[in-house]
Amino acid sequence: MVAAAAIIVAAYVLMIVGNTSKFPSNLTPLLLCILGLGAATHLANRVFVPDANAVVMPIVFLLNGLGYVMIARIDQALCHVPTCHPHYPYYAPLQAAWTAGGVAAYVVTLAVVRRSRDLDRYRYLLLAVGVILLLLPLVPGIGRNIQGARLWIQIGSFEFQPVEIGKIVLCIFFASYFAEKRELLTIPTARFGNRLVLDPRPMVPIVLAWGFAILVMSLEHDIGFSALLFTLFIGLLWVTTGRTGYLVFGLLLFGVGAYVTGKYFAQTHIRVEDWLNPWPLANGTGGQLVQSWYALGNGGIGGTGLGLGQAAYLVSNSNTDFIFAVIGEEMGLLGSTMVVVAFLLLAGTGLHIAQTARSEFAKLVATGLTIIIGFQAFFIIGGIVRILPLTGITLPFISYGGSALIANYILVALLMRISDEGTAAVDAAEQAKYEADLERRRRLLTGN
Repeated sequence: MVAAAAIIVAAYVLMIVGNTSKFPSNLTPLLLCILGLGAATHLANRVFVPDANAVVMPIVFLLNGLGYVMIARIDQALCHVPTCHPHYPYYAPLQAAWTAGGVAAYVVTLAVVRRSRDLDRYRYLLLAVGVILLLLPLVPGIGRNIQGARLWIQIGSFEFQPVEIGKIVLCIFFASYFAEKRELLTIPTARFGNRLVLDPRPMVPIVLAWGFAILVMSLEHDIGFSALLFTLFIGLLWVTTGRTGYLVFGLLLFGVGAYVTGKYFAQTHIRVEDWLNPWPLANGTGGQLVQSWYALGNGGIGGTGLGLGQAAYLVSNSNTDFIFAVIGEEMGLLGSTMVVVAFLLLAGTGLHIAQTARSEFAKLVATGLTIIIGFQAFFIIGGIVRILPLTGITLPFISYGGSALIANYILVALLMRISDEGTAAVDAAEQAKYEADLERRRRLLTGN
């Protein structure tokens, strides 16, 4: 955590010096804030999850801090252009406040969820909560449509994306249902002629729940979360059963769904057109992608230097959807690779936590939460570098967004709880094995 804090502060100093040629005057408050938030998460870990994996929080802390630095950089850039609005909302202070809220949510989640199995008891209550969260943006009066997607609710001046919490709730529901129905989903029990086949009935409720979630996401015109929920569902089903047939069927279903939505849904069609050939649309919807590629090319190996790039000025939504392009320009291939490796380490650690989980339910929850973080990063980074069509979801812990930041801190808290339980169970098993070995040796020596 100290090393991550040092990297964040150094990046901030370089960004301010590169942008203004002056040493930052607010360095001490920033340092105290960073160290305070880091100390809060560390103390929470020592109190609530002392045996949890020690790799997760430093990576999260580093990504969150670098995201704050880049958002502050974009603020500096946009407020010094001639077209800047006099009441431009500075996003870096807001991101700092949301980070504090995320850390608070992290501590509260660890304090409330003392055992992962407690979540398993409220499976259908969590499903009901997830459905409500998905439907809230469609409610007239509070739902808001921003840039074609109806994902926000607004009450007064407060805006929030309930789907960010909804994806975690649905992950827990899927994991609970799959853990209970694992044998029925894996072992053929129904007779079809002279052959035993898998009984399709256990799949009906879960497919209905998944289909409803996808339908709601389609009504809200968001392909990013639809793809994420689909990946979560198929991934958990495959991990639960180990049957490749489910995976192949999921890929075929995804291909059909991608073709239909790309051809008949306007927002998806535009994204696919931008992906295939953005150049004719460079003055319109394809302009963001074109400018982001120029920015990545301009960054080269080592980058233009923090505070010295052009993407922060030229690429719209640079603090949300396209923040990776700003990182790629100002920090170069080395800096953007560091970000990718950090997400790979986070995903690898999440899968390791799943392997050491003490129950099937906890294993599936950890796997699902890792899928959410890993594939969300893959979807948005892949969209910027043209591996995939652009989905428009945020880069976890880095992009600006309060609801996403709080949801991701809750997600990490659940991972840490499962990690703590798994490590404690492994330690207890090793201790029991050690004591049994000592007892066996004692009996051999004494002849009893």
